[in-house]
Amino acid sequence: MRLSLRYCAIALLFAPAASVAQQVQLQDIRLWASPDSTRVVLDLSAPASYSLFSLGSPERIVIDLERTAVAPGSVSAPAGTGLVSAVRLGERDGGGLRVVLDVGAKVKPSSFLTPPNEAYGHRLVVDLAPEQAPKAVKAVPTDGQRDIVIAIDAGHGGEDPGAIGRDGTREKTVVLAVAKKLAARINAEPGMRAVLTRDGDYFVPFRERIRRAREQQADLFISIHADAFVNRSVRGSSVYVLSTRRASSEAARILADRENAADLIGGVSLDDKTDVLASVLLDLSQNASISASREAAARVLAELDGVGQLKKSEVQHASLIVLTSPDVPSMLVETAYISNPDEEKRLRDPAHQTRLASAIHAGVRRYFYDNPPPGTRVAMLAARERAGDKVATGASVAATVGGT
Repeated sequence: MRLSLRYCAIALLFAPAASVAQQVQLQDIRLWASPDSTRVVLDLSAPASYSLFSLGSPERIVIDLERTAVAPGSVSAPAGTGLVSAVRLGERDGGGLRVVLDVGAKVKPSSFLTPPNEAYGHRLVVDLAPEQAPKAVKAVPTDGQRDIVIAIDAGHGGEDPGAIGRDGTREKTVVLAVAKKLAARINAEPGMRAVLTRDGDYFVPFRERIRRAREQQADLFISIHADAFVNRSVRGSSVYVLSTRRASSEAARILADRENAADLIGGVSLDDKTDVLASVLLDLSQNASISASREAAARVLAELDGVGQLKKSEVQHASLIVLTSPDVPSMLVETAYISNPDEEKRLRDPAHQTRLASAIHAGVRRYFYDNPPPGTRVAMLAARERAGDKVATGASVAATVGGT
């Protein structure tokens, strides 16, 4: 039968000859759904060669695995969730295994093989996102009543547990707890509003985390993590901002892609600019963003110093994708070392999670009251606060003079 198929993606990844010659076993299938995407994970006994494509009428995603069979008695098709309504398994003619994902609408699939980690063995990961036009950046009020928007990013999630402590504490769980507590404090702060990149146990790709922050026109992006190291005695908090080297490579990527996808830098579109002008605008935006990132990070680090030990007493620079927004100041907070038994215990403690959230909030508040964005309610509140300090200082001086 001729295939009048709509191929969305085809991926052929080959394992080493020694691995392919030996039959691979499919050990489990797991689904993780977020509000706007779904991750499908195939647990494998070894890397497998595979192809991935889509079929229409009805819509479905097909995964063909070479030299692969279902492990005896260990796999059943999971119930559908998110964008996947059903999962079906079957042997392919000529050998191998076919996995069919029934989807209710057109989706854009992507996939990759990943090696074992602390929690899982070999895996084939398939991410599904709806096919839709990019969302427009939301307009914000310009009447001096705009809230400052803080994007809070709980690291890892879903299939990605992050670091795991000796007692089994998972980074993805504790950092989400801290993120939610931080969001509650920011939302209680007049003139500030928090947005979470994830609010449940699911994975969000790095650049999607950035996109969500920029879509909300965030004034600051904070990614929350818990570090790990082989030496379990290592402990303390750290705060990172983007390295200038990574900023340069990210600028090159944006400029290379701007013909295919218009990008807004500080509200200015680059797609209709000359190469020179686009490069200058991007460079100015990135420099300002990194400078603001350092200032905000320094205040957060100072507040964390009052909660526990610091691993580094100065803001660090790192080449991390999640920090690469060209026009949103961004920092990554390593709250503690989950690999350290004492810090792992503290990270599980809701009271300590609250202390961490309060410290980050205090640093953020200090930064924005020192550097209030024009047109925001915080700018007005900061001006009143400064005026009150001047009145109080004047009164104090007058009382001192009068008493001499």
